[in-house]
Amino acid sequence: MKKQWLRKIGLILLSVFVLSLLVFVMSRLAPGDPLVSYYGERAERMSVEEHEHAMERLGLNEPIPVQYVKWLGNAFQGEFGISYKYKQDVLTVIEGRLVNTLLLGGIGFILTFGLALLLGIFCVYYENQLPDRILRKVGTITSCIPEFWLSLILILIFSVNLKLLPGSGAYDFGQSANPLSRLTHLILPLTVVVLSHLWYYAYLIRNRLLEETRKDYVLLAKAKGMSRKRVLFFHCVKNIMPSFISLMAISLQHVIEGTYIVEMVFSYPGIGTLSFESAKYHDYNMLMVLCVFTGIFVIAGNVIGQSVSEWIDPRMKEINMTGKASQI
Repeated sequence: MKKQWLRKIGLILLSVFVLSLLVFVMSRLAPGDPLVSYYGERAERMSVEEHEHAMERLGLNEPIPVQYVKWLGNAFQGEFGISYKYKQDVLTVIEGRLVNTLLLGGIGFILTFGLALLLGIFCVYYENQLPDRILRKVGTITSCIPEFWLSLILILIFSVNLKLLPGSGAYDFGQSANPLSRLTHLILPLTVVVLSHLWYYAYLIRNRLLEETRKDYVLLAKAKGMSRKRVLFFHCVKNIMPSFISLMAISLQHVIEGTYIVEMVFSYPGIGTLSFESAKYHDYNMLMVLCVFTGIFVIAGNVIGQSVSEWIDPRMKEINMTGKASQI
């Protein structure tokens, strides 16, 4: 058991190292001048000497490998530098945005998989009947709608035309501590996050549950007089829980990506919007921290989800080792 956890921790550290190296190199090689982010329009009027001095001040005049080694050394000491755009410590800027993303992404993740499980069970219970056929058709349509397009449609209807809900921001001005203000600003982006992922996962759960209902033990239970409802809820659903948890773990990255896109469309002040701004304005220090922290969160989530599913059902260990964990 200790060897397994050491191997998983080593894999996480290696993955984070490779991720940080790739992001660091690609961000430095991307076209654009990072000094514009730090100095604004003044950077365009700098002389050659001033430009070189500014690059030296920010540590951007050295070779990329040297820059990365220095950044890595500072990161191990908990020093991630300042944001070129906000002129503040990157962790201070992220702290103000993190809560917003955790609210939107966390609630969206829980609602998506909670409703997907209920929807999958409902469709299996009414297999090939009218409710199942209607939900499959509606779900197929909604799952094909891009997040940004659905976001714009909801903003147009509920914010512009009906003026019922706000279409941007995380709360009204000066109302950051008001739960009601936060809730009203969450409704539209949260709806997009859930609708854009709901049927995809509900369909996977439905298919996995249908496979379970056709196994021999289900036929035996029905032959003994057990009701179809009891077999479905007390046996089939219980047996697919390890696969369901694995699905949640491997889907964490997908939901996070969707949340980041929704944040940008709704101008929601979260990590997604901050990541877009840091890439746009070449805010290297901010971009590195956001990418690495997001990578750690996703990778650790996958490892924890896999470990939990293996603990619930030891058979999942063999499935995960053969690369079949995605077949739910």
